[in-house]
Amino acid sequence: MSANLKDQSPFITEEEYLKAELINEIKHEYIDGYVYAMSGASKNHDRIAGNVYRKFGNHLDKPPCEPFTSDMKVKVGTKYFYPDVTVVCQDDLSSDYFTQSPTIIVEVLSKTTRRRDETLKRMAYQTIPTLKEYVLIEQDFVDVEVCRRSEGWVSKHYFMGDEVTFESIALTVLVEEIYARVENEDVRTYFEEKQSISEPEIL
Repeated sequence: MSANLKDQSPFITEEEYLKAELINEIKHEYIDGYVYAMSGASKNHDRIAGNVYRKFGNHLDKPPCEPFTSDMKVKVGTKYFYPDVTVVCQDDLSSDYFTQSPTIIVEVLSKTTRRRDETLKRMAYQTIPTLKEYVLIEQDFVDVEVCRRSEGWVSKHYFMGDEVTFESIALTVLVEEIYARVENEDVRTYFEEKQSISEPEIL
């Protein structure tokens, strides 16, 4: 989760950014010479990211693919981002602190990050040769958007009751598993309706 683009620092080099990021208490993203502080995430944001990371981690218990949390940077040209979840299957080994070869990138959206995640980051990520799937997940309502290279990056949306297949790692999960413990109206309504259907009618 990042600060607004207008909240930018003076121009610095990539080398200066990477050195500073090793000691900074607050994470920053780097875009063409400018750094932007990352703001705190909500409970729902962390729940979704955690659910996805656990699903990926349990599935990818053997090499070559490996999931990473939001502490791992992705380098795209002269930009460095902190996706919420990243899967790397063929690491370029250029650094212990960032990757240039992600297979899957997952971003959990919020009001403050949606514009950047859906525009600037989407365009940047899709230039990465190794990237096969870009996933955007809403936290305030239920919507899992998956864009696959194999389908020309056309968006497909998944909702409660659906299954989502992450084709690049051969993993299928229920949308309700992605939203486990998340508190929003869509989730609440879905489980209330599911419970009412399962309960026998008393005459």
